Amino acid sequence: MGSSLPETGASRVEAPESPVPPVPINDTAHAERTSHATRDIRLFWCANAADSLGSQASGVVLPLLLLGLGYSPAVVGLVAGVSTATGLVLGPLVAVPADRGARKRVMFWSAVVSALAMGSVAVALAVAEGRPSLLHLLAAVLVERTATACYEAAARGTVALISTPGNLPRVVAGLEAGDRGALVAGPALGGMLYQASRALPFVLDAVSYVVTAVCVRAMRSDLRADRADRTGRADGVGPADRADGAGPAGRADGADRTDPADPAGRTDSAGPADRADPADGADPAARPAPPARRSVRGTWSALAAEATAGLRLVRATPLLRLVLVWTTTVNGVLAALYYDAVFTLQESGHGGTPMGLVLALSGAAGLAGSLAAPRLVRGLSPARAVVVVSWLMVPLAAALATAGGPWTYGALFGGFCLIMPLATVILQARAIQGTPPELQARAGSVLATAAGGAAAMAPALSGLLTAHAGAAVPALACAGLLVLLALYTTFGATRVLTKGLPERGRGA
Repeated sequence: MGSSLPETGASRVEAPESPVPPVPINDTAHAERTSHATRDIRLFWCANAADSLGSQASGVVLPLLLLGLGYSPAVVGLVAGVSTATGLVLGPLVAVPADRGARKRVMFWSAVVSALAMGSVAVALAVAEGRPSLLHLLAAVLVERTATACYEAAARGTVALISTPGNLPRVVAGLEAGDRGALVAGPALGGMLYQASRALPFVLDAVSYVVTAVCVRAMRSDLRADRADRTGRADGVGPADRADGAGPAGRADGADRTDPADPAGRTDSAGPADRADPADGADPAARPAPPARRSVRGTWSALAAEATAGLRLVRATPLLRLVLVWTTTVNGVLAALYYDAVFTLQESGHGGTPMGLVLALSGAAGLAGSLAAPRLVRGLSPARAVVVVSWLMVPLAAALATAGGPWTYGALFGGFCLIMPLATVILQARAIQGTPPELQARAGSVLATAAGGAAAMAPALSGLLTAHAGAAVPALACAGLLVLLALYTTFGATRVLTKGLPERGRGA
């Protein structure tokens, strides 16, 4: 598409007699997207904050509910593990229809299904003498987790479709601030509601999903990536301007969906000259039979290619590989350090209140860091900021090996959460800019699955190290991993982030 537009006015002067007029840039869709951008960004922030608040409120009391109903810690762990695994597995699969144009529908109906699932738990707690069956709770949690995975996979591509490149750090920081604010308010609110009634936290979660669905429904931007390619994105980049080698259809292999020589737009690989026709003297019997069996195999191959397109893009893009390594390592390290703090405080005789203090301090620091990140991003070199943050995390992790009290843990975790948003906002914004719109959900699902998998495995590893080597060993091991990450970032970020993204707005 980009190559059909003249790069300069010289081509029009050299061929004034051409019967084909130059293709004008469609400014109508661009103007419409710009007029709705601010409103849709605020709606998206509201949807994200409501979703996070409800999830934090219900998530903190779900284990308490299961334990209060008489179920063992093993059952609680099973429910948590199955729900986490469900989200990790389904995310990359649901990202395919989201990238193919169903993004808004997936987000809306996922929020509706989640609201119904959590509402059913609230109703059961209110009318079933406060003792819903384990089967009901497990089914509701799995349905909610599945729907949430669908929503998150579809939402990952929304930022690129409602924001201009220059506004990406601000939009990402707003989402981070919503998450951090929910981390501060959600657990406390859920605990207070749980004390009043076991059903109230799940009522709040259901209402939060309703708010999310309403906000998504009210967004006016066209969230279809294929539509964005045809009408022109808000940043002015056309399909031919991508550095990942994707063709006009955004496929990772660089191939077009249709043969440009075929006006009918057929999707087979044969051109007009390659198709046998009886009028050309070709023997009809010599023509190959319709590939019925091959079509089934080809369908599965196409589905596999669609599902793994995000993985191939991440593997082929240095910037996305850097984001993958950085976010996966940091998420795993933070999860391991948090559970190491839980084990240490438990052994020293502290109850649940100190961990609440640690979470509150961390959430408040993270919220402050997220709010300050957009201004800091504008004044700092991206590569230098990411490198500095990476090195600053090393002494914080090492200091946790000697921490003993909740205030010390809170201050150190607060330091982590205060500086992390700067690097996170930079990397996420650059990853969004460097990913084609029609691969946003799939590439984002790859990054989220890797980070979520590391965070899921880290507590078990932290527990093993604590049990066999002592409480200080997990923190020292995490500090060592952060040193390796800082070294990798020092060379990788400097090389990848300093050269920036490809120039936009050029034709092929």
